[in-house]
Amino acid sequence: MKIDVDRRDRAILGLLQEDGRLTNAELAQRINLSPSACLRRVKLLEERGLIARYVMLLDEELAGLAGTAFVLVTLDQQGRAALDAFEDAIQDHPEVTECCLLAGAADYMVRVAYADSADFERIHTEILTQLPGVVRVQSTLALRTVKKTTALPV
Repeated sequence: MKIDVDRRDRAILGLLQEDGRLTNAELAQRINLSPSACLRRVKLLEERGLIARYVMLLDEELAGLAGTAFVLVTLDQQGRAALDAFEDAIQDHPEVTECCLLAGAADYMVRVAYADSADFERIHTEILTQLPGVVRVQSTLALRTVKKTTALPV
């Protein structure tokens, strides 16, 4: 269910997506609202679930994880139990930064953060190929990130 928002709510969401550390006073000033009105709007957006959570983003290179791989994973079965087993198991691996169920030739696309080729080989052989039901993995390594954002268009 889509949540309707007005121009001021969109401004709040846009600014908080850029910088989640903005104080309420700074946010209110930027959108020309009183701090109390701004806080009410933010709290309502949180209560309605549109603001799902607040996070900190790390610089991958400075964290020693400059490599990104996109891995297509095919399972031996596509029944609910097989999908659940795979999805439960993949949660245990912090190297996997994103996992999406697909419609198409592969069952999942997994985004992996790794330090170097030896680290990716470890992830490939010790983690990805050992997950429940996996019969095939096909990896594509990113050479350079051209655009990356966590912000949604509001």
